[in-house]
Amino acid sequence: MSLSIKMDIDAVEDVTCLDPELLQLPDVSPFALKASPQLVEDFFSQWLSLPGTGHLVKSLIDDAKSGTIVNASANFSTLNAVGSHSLSSMFPSSNAPPLSPRSSSGSPRTSKQKSSPSALGSPLKLVSEPMQEIIPQFYFQNGCPPTKELKEQCLSQINHLFNNPLNGLQIDEFKAVTKEVCKLPSFLSSALFRKIDVEWTGIVTRDAFIKYWVDGNMLTMDIATQIFEILKRPGCKYLTQVDFKPVLRELLATHPGLEFLQNTPEFQDRYAETVIYRIFYHINRSGNGRLTLRELKRGSLVAAMQHADEEEDINKVLRYFSYEHFYVIYCKFWELDTDHDFFIDRENLIRYGNHALTYRIVDRIFSQAPRKFTSEVEGKMGYEDFVYFMFSEEDKSSQPSLEYWFKCIDLDGNGVLTPNEMQFFYEEQLHRMECMAQEPVLFEDILCQIIDMIAPEREYCITLQDLKRCKLSGNVFNILFNLNKFVAFESRDPFLIRQEREEPALTEWDHFAHREYIRLSMEEDVEDASNGSAEVWDESLEAPF
Repeated sequence: MSLSIKMDIDAVEDVTCLDPELLQLPDVSPFALKASPQLVEDFFSQWLSLPGTGHLVKSLIDDAKSGTIVNASANFSTLNAVGSHSLSSMFPSSNAPPLSPRSSSGSPRTSKQKSSPSALGSPLKLVSEPMQEIIPQFYFQNGCPPTKELKEQCLSQINHLFNNPLNGLQIDEFKAVTKEVCKLPSFLSSALFRKIDVEWTGIVTRDAFIKYWVDGNMLTMDIATQIFEILKRPGCKYLTQVDFKPVLRELLATHPGLEFLQNTPEFQDRYAETVIYRIFYHINRSGNGRLTLRELKRGSLVAAMQHADEEEDINKVLRYFSYEHFYVIYCKFWELDTDHDFFIDRENLIRYGNHALTYRIVDRIFSQAPRKFTSEVEGKMGYEDFVYFMFSEEDKSSQPSLEYWFKCIDLDGNGVLTPNEMQFFYEEQLHRMECMAQEPVLFEDILCQIIDMIAPEREYCITLQDLKRCKLSGNVFNILFNLNKFVAFESRDPFLIRQEREEPALTEWDHFAHREYIRLSMEEDVEDASNGSAEVWDESLEAPF
């Protein structure tokens, strides 16, 4: 019997769970039990000395061995009766201390939620049931539904614009819905209309719009996600160049800054292609031609779209949509494409920038090391390939440009530029300096200058991350294969440096495009004057297409 009792002693070590009611003692605070371990031992010894305790323990052990259900509550009630009588006999009636008043609010012990002894199977330890915390839903497969207030506000605007719910709106009447209800650029109107009018009925009814925009939870999405969902094809998780063509068609048809192109559809197509190539050059960082939602959110396209929708002068929208930028790109391509077959070969490209590039770097470009050509003609690059090249050449501060030229210089493709690889390209630069009677700069001096400029983590091993951390990385590539820009960097004009610092928002490409557009416009005016058209040139005039 003493061994059986000894087995149950460990259950009483947690004094916070020891209930004085089970010992048939006056109300005792758990804090008092914690502070006086000797008191606990005295209480437990008193409980063991009760006549019914031994019978209770023996009964519970026998029931556990036989596998029968333990009726702890019945046994415990019997023990209570015996314990109560034994406890009262400890004190004379005149000297018995009064019990503390039982209050549901005054006692911290009675205020705690308790489970019945029968539910736990043990008369010594009572465990409170854990509270269930309700976590609100935070993921919605089809987007977060709109709040009641937002939904009512949207429905009010819809009812105002859809005057006749039965007939609906035609595509030329739908622009107000796109601007006022959806808060999207107006030149997305046709794409949104076609997205809802899947059966090509030419009409979008009020109920059809509510089903797509409100019930489809488009209302609560951010604007980048809304544009992505509108433009992407069903079942696709990305955007391709074809998905942007309807947007550019509507922009060309409705934007006041592009009205002069209405009679030249050929240049409308070229402008649209150039804008799309620029979008994918800057935003599609994977370079696979599949623009993801994440890439769209991280890029500046949405802000540029909103700017283009609000600005009447399209040339002030420098990101992607500037017509002047398109004019410079197309004219550069047309100058190099001497046979006008819309392809450029090695000999054509070597003339770029007044023969600024070396033969070795041109060979690397045509080996398609930096980017695989979209042209299907062997040994020739197409217009899209030229757009990628030109942006990389004229703005070496951008990350796409750094990646483009890094792949050219990295001959073995191991992700590191070594002195041997850089020397291979600089040798031709050195030879060109000697031919031009310029003082040659030895490669050892150039290498020290590059290392000091980049400060790579590993000496004489330059990685792409090292280049991206340095603001002067573009000059490294100019030193290696562009002699004109290398000489210009060594003797740079302080006035131009100060001008660039005063306009930090403008990129190297913006400065280049502005200078080239002025030069090309002046050449065009001179040509017109020689042909008998003596119009006065104005820098603010649009391109003569």
